[in-house]
Amino acid sequence: MRHVFMKKIYLTVLCGLLCAACAQQPEEKGHEAVVDTLAIRELQGLWLDDVSEQPLFRIKGDSIYYASQVNVPMPFTVVNDTLMVISVDTLRYPIKSRGQYFLRYRSLTGDEVSVRKAESDTLSFGTRISGPETADEVLEKDSVIMYKGERFRGYAYINPTRKKVVRLGLSEEGLPVENVYFDNIIHICIYQGRECLFSRDIKKEMFGSVVPADFLKSAILSDMDFMAVNEEGYWYLATICEPEGASCYNVRLNVTRDGEVRLTINN
Repeated sequence: MRHVFMKKIYLTVLCGLLCAACAQQPEEKGHEAVVDTLAIRELQGLWLDDVSEQPLFRIKGDSIYYASQVNVPMPFTVVNDTLMVISVDTLRYPIKSRGQYFLRYRSLTGDEVSVRKAESDTLSFGTRISGPETADEVLEKDSVIMYKGERFRGYAYINPTRKKVVRLGLSEEGLPVENVYFDNIIHICIYQGRECLFSRDIKKEMFGSVVPADFLKSAILSDMDFMAVNEEGYWYLATICEPEGASCYNVRLNVTRDGEVRLTINN
């Protein structure tokens, strides 16, 4: 009897939970992401700042072009009264009011921005320039270290690549600007006399075990120095920095006598 009684309680509770879930469904549907195709269609064109009458951005198709942007345009959409720009991160601009020829939204800095559509889409729209060029020259560094009467020479060849590193910044109007930089591959090799003891390309991805992933994604492997020789092997100091930023990680790179590479943060 007790078993039957407990089973009835279980069924009663289960039915109650199902009813509660059903009752919540209409509310959840109201929060579903709905793409506003009418807004996307009416936002096509060149938009001017209401105060300065300077061009701020142009919308064409599913892309948004910024006047201060010197690199590629970014995809955009309008969802639930929010203009969303798909960049390194998704940027959201809540729309306060909108019509076919006017738009008022909140910028990333929290300010309200009012813009109006230009009568002509042929106005000057800033200067389009190409992204930064990679340096053609390989930077060579070498150091000589004496250990137990033996002479060791460590080289580092800093090779520019075409691998892009994108950092997101903000313009004065609170609009996103993508700045593009290029990463390096650093080749290191260690010699004792004419004998090559070690040789390898070092890439930024190798430091994922000691450098946080979010920092590494927007950083550059910028420098490498041959620092020491001891019983544990050969030591380099790698520098990984944000482009044009003060934030860097210094990582000690230990090449063992067996050719194994070990990484530790330099405190």
